[in-house]
Amino acid sequence: MSSISEITSDAQWEQLLASAPASALVIVSFHAPWAAPCAQMATVLETLASEYPLTEPPSTLWTSVNAEELSDVSETYDVTAVPFLVLLRNGQVVESVSGSNAVKVRAAIEKHARGDTNTSSHTGVTNGVQKTSDQTSQTDVDPEKQDEDLQKRLGDLVKAAPVMLFMKGTPGSPQCGFSRQVVAILRENSVKYGFFNILADDEVRQGLKEFAEWPTYPQLWIDGELVGGLDIVKEELASDADFFKAYSVGDSAAA
Repeated sequence: MSSISEITSDAQWEQLLASAPASALVIVSFHAPWAAPCAQMATVLETLASEYPLTEPPSTLWTSVNAEELSDVSETYDVTAVPFLVLLRNGQVVESVSGSNAVKVRAAIEKHARGDTNTSSHTGVTNGVQKTSDQTSQTDVDPEKQDEDLQKRLGDLVKAAPVMLFMKGTPGSPQCGFSRQVVAILRENSVKYGFFNILADDEVRQGLKEFAEWPTYPQLWIDGELVGGLDIVKEELASDADFFKAYSVGDSAAA
């Protein structure tokens, strides 16, 4: 049975791409240690990997990558949130899946592992819009079940780190002035935080507005509870200079 190997350096990643047989499906799981959904996804992938026998040459290669430590690799595949799965064949992306939906992950892997490329779809995101070329499968989804899955996903996301920032863009490249200001505040207060780029997932972008009953972004969450947007964050700091003290990591900010 197959197992998952951790890629810990850029050199290791390049070696994997160079040595992988052209016909092999390379399953890459991007994760971050602070994100609880990543631990759940790791369990799902370990179970799936065990279902695929070792062959020579290998038909599947299972790997995981710390999205924060290997940021160059993450940027190459537009990883803006974790967990994030990328499926490669002959060095080319055949599909990517953002989020912790185990059903979607299993379906994508099974489809491409058996060589079904005619109905390939991409459930990742580009320019903030989720896109899917396999539209027929979408009509079979039970709306009630879909909403239930989204609510669970949102509940997991807001608790993915003690401090979670849902923003437009990334801390290194904010896409709006309000997001940029919240990032600056967190850094000034040396807060370690997780973030989610809502421009990269329209389902989360729209769903979180209702889930939080807060219509705008950025949104800052602490311990699974909504603090609010930029104005609220400023008000909290104005009334309590130690508002972020419990989440400070010292002199250096970390995101």
